Amino acid sequence: MRQELMSLPKGLADDVARNLVMVAQLIDEDPEKAYGYSRVALRLASRVAAVREAAGFAAYANQKYSEALAEFRAARRMSGGVDLWPVMADCERGLGRPERALAMAGEPEVQKLDKAGQVEMRLVAAGARRDMGQLEAAIVTLQSPELASSANHPWTARLRYAYADALLAAGREQEAREWFAKALEADKDGATDASDRLAELDGVEFVDAFDESDDEAEDRDDAEAGVDGDEADEADDAEDDGDAHADADEDDERR
Repeated sequence: MRQELMSLPKGLADDVARNLVMVAQLIDEDPEKAYGYSRVALRLASRVAAVREAAGFAAYANQKYSEALAEFRAARRMSGGVDLWPVMADCERGLGRPERALAMAGEPEVQKLDKAGQVEMRLVAAGARRDMGQLEAAIVTLQSPELASSANHPWTARLRYAYADALLAAGREQEAREWFAKALEADKDGATDASDRLAELDGVEFVDAFDESDDEAEDRDDAEAGVDGDEADEADDAEDDGDAHADADEDDERR
């Protein structure tokens, strides 16, 4: 990216770089704001592949799949690389075209991907199979040497998780539980919710020690007690006033 930006005038390159940095920082926690920064970068330098790629990921994070696909295609034309092939296929899924995603999974570009890219493509293809209601085919698609490997790679947890989820969708609960456990074992960064899925399968229910409803009930009781107390005080005051008036009348009569 730095080399691409060097082709721009220095001031412009700095502005573009600042916006791309903000996209990278915000895309997970605030995708909408990241999208805004990507649009600024795109207006400043639409002929830079890294800018088109960043704009694509920002649109993808906001489920703007048609826009994301257009940006990824532009970035690929400019760079000539194949790294974006899996996410482009996933955009086709997002657009409701799983058959196109499957077609892309069989293209020669897949063979040019590195191992991580090929695993990502396998995940997309399995997702497309599930979109089409082909659960058993999705399971078979995920069965691979990468899934069987005991080595832990950045993509291992997600691959095992996807396999477990497909098994569960097919009604193979015991096998699913086994693979959710394997996904959790590999998930050092908490990238999946495998622990929650395991707990759900085991029938474990987490109870919040701080139950807000109890406090709310106590507040209501206190409030009602306060109202009752006020009403009682008012009644006592009225009674005292009545006694005072009665005493005054008796004094008048004696006079």
